[in-house]
Amino acid sequence: MVDSVRSDARRNREKLLEVATAAFAAAEGRPVSLESIARDAGVGIGTLYRHFPNREALVEAIYRTELAEVAAAAEQLLKRHPAKTALRRWMDRYASFVAAKRGMAESLRALFDQGAVHPSQTKASTVGAVDLLLGAGADDGTLRSDVTADDVVSSLLGIFLVSDSPEQTGRLLDLLVAGVATRE
Repeated sequence: MVDSVRSDARRNREKLLEVATAAFAAAEGRPVSLESIARDAGVGIGTLYRHFPNREALVEAIYRTELAEVAAAAEQLLKRHPAKTALRRWMDRYASFVAAKRGMAESLRALFDQGAVHPSQTKASTVGAVDLLLGAGADDGTLRSDVTADDVVSSLLGIFLVSDSPEQTGRLLDLLVAGVATRE
């Protein structure tokens, strides 16, 4: 009985994180109600609050979970694709990560201000993922060896700050990959 309660609680937490991540990503900066997250996850608001005592706790959990998934995606993509393709697909995954954070901007700012989340953690994770992808591309000859992961991440952040649409973001990401690719 205890194991089923624990597995139910784990499933509820995972479902809440999944639904909340999607809700914040779709909100495009508009407020997201915790009640709607609980309802869409198929649980009561009390269950949400048992797992996440406030909005900031939920946002922090989403942020940490998504950051870990974004970092892990680089290695997973390299197992299935050539380095250049893996890099471009990873950029799309990272773009989704960034888009989801727009709906959580106020709560994330509070977490940064409180020191609960550090920008250096995000940078280290993303630079590490890009470094892995660039290294694989340098090894197979598809990506330039003189490009640093830090430069690529800085370029990505610039793209996400100025892009007006998913279409424009895609075009700019294509240009970035073309810029780090070797001439074939």
